Amino acid sequence: MRVAVVSMDTPATDDSRALRRTRRIAEGLVDRGHDVVWLCARWWDGEGKEFLYRDVRYRAVTGGPAAGAFRSKLPFSLRRVDPTVVHATNVPPTHATTAATTCRLLRTPVVVDWWETDGDCGSSGQYRKAARKPDRVTVPSETVRTAVREHDVPANDVCVLPESVAFETVRSAGVDDRADVVYMRDPIDGDANVESFLLALAELRDRDWRAAVIGDGSGQGTARQSAADLRIDDRVEFLGALEPAEFVPILKGAHVFAQTATREPFANGLLWALACGCVGIVEYQAGSSAHELVENVDRGRLVTNPQELADEIVACADEPRETINETFSGFDDDAVLDEYVATYEAVVDERGLF
Repeated sequence: MRVAVVSMDTPATDDSRALRRTRRIAEGLVDRGHDVVWLCARWWDGEGKEFLYRDVRYRAVTGGPAAGAFRSKLPFSLRRVDPTVVHATNVPPTHATTAATTCRLLRTPVVVDWWETDGDCGSSGQYRKAARKPDRVTVPSETVRTAVREHDVPANDVCVLPESVAFETVRSAGVDDRADVVYMRDPIDGDANVESFLLALAELRDRDWRAAVIGDGSGQGTARQSAADLRIDDRVEFLGALEPAEFVPILKGAHVFAQTATREPFANGLLWALACGCVGIVEYQAGSSAHELVENVDRGRLVTNPQELADEIVACADEPRETINETFSGFDDDAVLDEYVATYEAVVDERGLF
């Protein structure tokens, strides 16, 4: 099938987790033989209208990021591409709405992949329209699904398609036992809440442990200072941003993974850690979906504060160490991509009934 991705930004102009998810889906579809055209603002050098990168065709709707111009030119670009199905991101919401309105005339189904809202890019009313106009809304978690349903979207029109991991990387990686307890998030920003993790470790300063913090971002300096203030900086290694080939061995060598971020549409780091055999301890946060990954899971724990987190780290000492957990193989990249393809095929079939 021919899939048109609608997103003004790409990871080249906005390296967000949502757009990395979109790129992974686009490249996975191409690997399976589908034709993927990403309608975006031009991010490459030169005046060419198209740019081929990793076999995805990026087609410039505008010469650079310009939300208003992109929206006005998008209908013409969609008509030229003539896709089988459209995959649109939900930010900015007016672009998703324009795609859905245009494609209703073209009799082309639209799937909006919804990560989270950005108040700087649209109003609540605009997000409401973006949620209600497409044929289907896909979300990474039940927490996000609930937020989308609050826009009066029928339950059958919203489906959960989680984030994924390269499970073969988990199976084939070696083991690096430099850390007993790991925290990982990309980015480490104002929502990372590394301080809760460090406070829990400080409660255990009289015990033998080594910890690692993986990730980079604006909050890393504050986290380093917190570790120093708590006098545990000599036992916490800040490793910065790592690729899966680098962090998977560390997770396979660790025993516990701590998840404390205050906002998570999907807890990617936690998923990788659980797949790598870690015991996952989640500090419950109202704005995070992380608890969904550890509910009813043998190697999952849920706590509400740093003291409980510290207590669970101690309690987990009796758990056997593991380096892989096949329970999470259903989150493999190929398995989740199957779900996307099935969703596209379903909306195409439904549109064909009318």
